[in-house]
Amino acid sequence: MTSTRSADRVVTLGRIVGLFGVDGWVKVHSYTRPPQAILEYDVWLVGKQHDWHRIQLREGRQQGRGIVAHLADTGNREQAAALIGADIGVPLQQLPALAQGEYYWVELEGLRVVNLEGVTLGVVSHLLETGANDVIVVVPEEGPPSEASAGQNRLIPYVPEVVKQVDLESGVLRVDWGLDY
Repeated sequence: MTSTRSADRVVTLGRIVGLFGVDGWVKVHSYTRPPQAILEYDVWLVGKQHDWHRIQLREGRQQGRGIVAHLADTGNREQAAALIGADIGVPLQQLPALAQGEYYWVELEGLRVVNLEGVTLGVVSHLLETGANDVIVVVPEEGPPSEASAGQNRLIPYVPEVVKQVDLESGVLRVDWGLDY
């Protein structure tokens, strides 16, 4: 197991949630679609509070409705138990390329949200999956509160009628969203 503190952005794909058997296997809650897609990555970044360590995936499979995995350096139950609660990630560059106009949520996090009048509403904290459409959670920018942010979080639907432009290079997400919404 080696520690990594690279500048690469890490995308969290799941979490180790329990033990499976006595030979060092772990139960995994996968955030990928389909859930077994997490097993397509040979090396996982495993860590708590973003202190990532590279661990080789030896073997994994779907087990009932969940996923189980056997990782290098976890030959017994005690070694595997130390990983419970750890996140599983991979560098963003390892994810499949998306079509133009599509983005991974992690790419949107931290973007400054500006409405069509040029007023900054805050920054993207994270996104929520609601079923009907995804929702952007916008929090006030660091520093003194502005009239636009007024110290409040905003929930903005991530739909084409509202999200007009995503500019990753300049770090701006342009939206058709008023101050009084």
